[in-house]
Amino acid sequence: MPSNKSSGPKKPRKPVERSPVEPQRRHGRERVARLQEVAAQVFAEKGYDEATMAEIAERAGSPIGSLYRFFPSKEALADALIAQYAVRMDEAFTEIRERAGSVPLDETADALLHLSWNLKSEARALPAFLEARAVWPAKRMEFRNSALRQIAGIVRHLAPAIPEATASHMALILLQNMKTFSALKKQEPTEVADGAMEELRIMNWLYLEGRMKSAKVAR
Repeated sequence: MPSNKSSGPKKPRKPVERSPVEPQRRHGRERVARLQEVAAQVFAEKGYDEATMAEIAERAGSPIGSLYRFFPSKEALADALIAQYAVRMDEAFTEIRERAGSVPLDETADALLHLSWNLKSEARALPAFLEARAVWPAKRMEFRNSALRQIAGIVRHLAPAIPEATASHMALILLQNMKTFSALKKQEPTEVADGAMEELRIMNWLYLEGRMKSAKVAR
């Protein structure tokens, strides 16, 4: 009689795509929070493209099926993290804008530069998402554009005479400086890295100060 047993090793099944599950109990919410925290660490270390769901589940000490139950794909997991960052970043930008003008300009420049890093550890994966241009869905684009609008709003709060288009251009430079600072901060502490961060801090402040002075002269 022919055997029903298959010959050779079985190939692992790819998890079926399904809608994410919203945890209702505290234990479930804590598990999701843990998965997101570990996912952010992996994304920050490996980048979006190189990070895998298998490694995230292994580091979190969670079955891979549990991870896919809450987040049906890597993109869904990244989108959930970005939505979380958006809320936190909006709050941080609002705080900077409310303080801008009442504190020295170098404090505002430093607050912008440190913003991503000073948030909870999950936000340190942000550069990995912003750099993964090939996989930007609409939500990531919305997040990036929102950050640019927030920064431009702070610029115009400091100097209302600056045209909106110029403030948008400045926002792009300041956002790039924020990304560069986060990348340097992730490196092992060395004299070179520390010195580079200090140079970037000075450059960021002088750039903002110079543009503010130009706006006053132009009025």
